[in-house]
Amino acid sequence: MVIAALMGAASWLVLNPASYEAIFTRVDDSNAASDYDAEAVTVPDSSSVRAADVLEKLEVKGRAPKTGYARTEFYNNWPTVDGCNLRQRIIKREFGDSAVLNGCDVISGEFDEPYTGEHKVFKEKAEISKDVQIDHVVALSDAWQKGAQYMDADTRYAMATDPLNLLAVDASANEKKSDGDAATWLPSNKKFRCQYVARQVSVKYKYGLWVTSAEKEAILRVLSNCPNESAVGVE
Repeated sequence: MVIAALMGAASWLVLNPASYEAIFTRVDDSNAASDYDAEAVTVPDSSSVRAADVLEKLEVKGRAPKTGYARTEFYNNWPTVDGCNLRQRIIKREFGDSAVLNGCDVISGEFDEPYTGEHKVFKEKAEISKDVQIDHVVALSDAWQKGAQYMDADTRYAMATDPLNLLAVDASANEKKSDGDAATWLPSNKKFRCQYVARQVSVKYKYGLWVTSAEKEAILRVLSNCPNESAVGVE
């Protein structure tokens, strides 16, 4: 667990779906009610690595049984990164400069929600707690049935807490997604679908997960509209 946590902190390089740029956040004093110190970083150049090409590298198989699946097979609680809870860090990442903080907690702010495409404005923490969830882009149950059950615990933990696999999203949209893959659920925001499936492909490639034939076909249909969509963090 410790090794995986250190890996997660070291790989704090992610896409911001609101601006589609990468940001890196640190906290010097997690007890202070001041804003995070944030500095822009460059995402590794992956413009020559298409998501469609990475998809072809993924094994195509049927689902393994869901037997034995539990969220606790991946992690128990959100880890702390630089003194702050990972959930709050993901929310801060998406809210960007609009985020108002009380210590580590985001208590208000706004963002372009990726799954619905709506611009969301939150005036108090209770609204955020109710309406924003942290989604695993590759759902943990889906991952479990496509290779994760055969991973060691540290690798499962790393995948479940990897910022690449995490998005702050509309709660109702996330509940509709449940543990679906691209064959059973896609964001209603069609403008985000290319980036969404590219993110799924990138996560599955990074952690050695497979796809079903129906899932692969669904991803290819999306990518046919954006054939040069890049994978994320794939060299």
